Formats: sequence, structure tokens, C-alpha cells
Amino acid sequence: MKAVILGAGQGKRLLPLTENQPKALLSVAGRRVVEWQIEALAESGVREVVFVSGFNSEMVDETLAGYRAQGGACPVRIIHNPFYTVADNISSCWVAAPEMNEDFILLNGDTLFQAPLVRQLLSSPEAPVTLAVDRKASYDEDDMKVYLDGTRLTDIGKKLPVDAVDGESIGCMVFRGDGPSIFARYLALVLRDPENLRLWYLSVIKRMAHDGIDVRTALISGHPWCEVDYPLDLKRAQAMVTDWQGAAAEASDKAALGSA
Repeated sequence: MKAVILGAGQGKRLLPLTENQPKALLSVAGRRVVEWQIEALAESGVREVVFVSGFNSEMVDETLAGYRAQGGACPVRIIHNPFYTVADNISSCWVAAPEMNEDFILLNGDTLFQAPLVRQLLSSPEAPVTLAVDRKASYDEDDMKVYLDGTRLTDIGKKLPVDAVDGESIGCMVFRGDGPSIFARYLALVLRDPENLRLWYLSVIKRMAHDGIDVRTALISGHPWCEVDYPLDLKRAQAMVTDWQGAAAEASDKAALGSA
């Protein structure tokens, strides 16, 4: 399994923290967001990560080169999106289209999670596309909301009326079987219209679902995750990761006592 991380954006809502570095390189509990992602993906069986860079790509190159030199969890390649200033993340998918020649995970470069969440997604019944979704008591205008028919996705978008929302997409999905080629074909179709350069790539997923492609969802409730869009999100991410580290230390101590 391959993973493609979309990390071309600057993350202007996090300024001044992202004045010089993309948000995927922000530090959370001593490790960069992208490093947390790579570690979790590798623990889930991912054998290769492709990172799509854009803003300050030289810093991305240097950071990930250092990560590789220190014995990173799995191989990482970088491809550059030269259109990141004039298009949304649909353009990052476009430049990554040659990578869509096998089963792969696609995720946003600002989502923190652990390996069990990815394994939950990968354990779902096979479909061309499966989105990781979560549920909560209420939703706001910034949530990527979803409508479902069972586990089948029927609609997705931030502007969906909240009175019938079934959950939110967390920005992580898997393409299997014919899914990679179908997604690449739809990307090419949508981008024939230059007006669509400002679309999110999830608009393509929405179109696929509306056209009858079997787009499924996997519920990952119970597995903590955090999307880092605002400074407050960074504080929440710090607290979440600190909890992870505490739980890992406690488990290590118990294991040591058990083997003593």
C-alpha cells in the first residue's frame, strides 16, 4: 500500500506560525505533523509515502531528507505542485495522478492520527473508494460534512445543511481495485474546465458518488484525530499527542514489569 499526502498549502489560517513553513512541518510534541503521519502510516503497513509539496518546497525537501537520514519509518518521495498558488488541492491530486496506478491511501497534510485509525479504514469492505468518517453531536460550517445511505456516500461538502448530516470526512481515504484509475479519470474530466481549479479534490469524490460510483465510508469513531487548521487546533493536537505519549509510556512500563 502506498500513501499520498497532500501538503502543498501554506496554511494561512495558522499565521504567523506558517509564515515561512507549511503547516505539515509544524511541530507537535517534538515531532512534525508529517512525521507523525508517516509513523502512523508505516505502522499500518504502508510501504511508501509520496508527499506533494508546494509552499516553501525547499524546506520540505530539507526536512524530509533529514527524516530519511535518521532512519525514517518508511521511504518518502516528494513531488512538487507548481500550481499551489493558483489552484486548490485538486491540483495536488493532478500532479500526483501518475502515482495512482495501484491501491493507495490519500490524506490531507494537516490531519493527526494513530495507526489504529488507519487500520480501521483498511479493514473496511473493499470498494473503489472508502472515506474515513467520524460522528459528533453537532457540526459547524468548516466541517466536511457527509450524507450517507448506510455506508454509501451520497453527498459531501462543507455547505450541506446540518439537519441531516450523518458525519464528517476526516481527510483520509483509501482507493482500491478500480478506484485509483476511476479517480484519475474523473480528475482529468473535471479539470477540463479551468474554473474547477479552485475546487477541493473532494468535489471529484462527490461527482463520482453522484454518478453512481460505489463510494463507501468507514466509521472511525473512538480513534482520536485532529485537523490542524487554526492555532487552537495546534493546542488541541499538542494535548492529544501528549496523551498518546503518556499511554505509550505506561504500556512500556507495564511490559517491562511483566518481563521482570
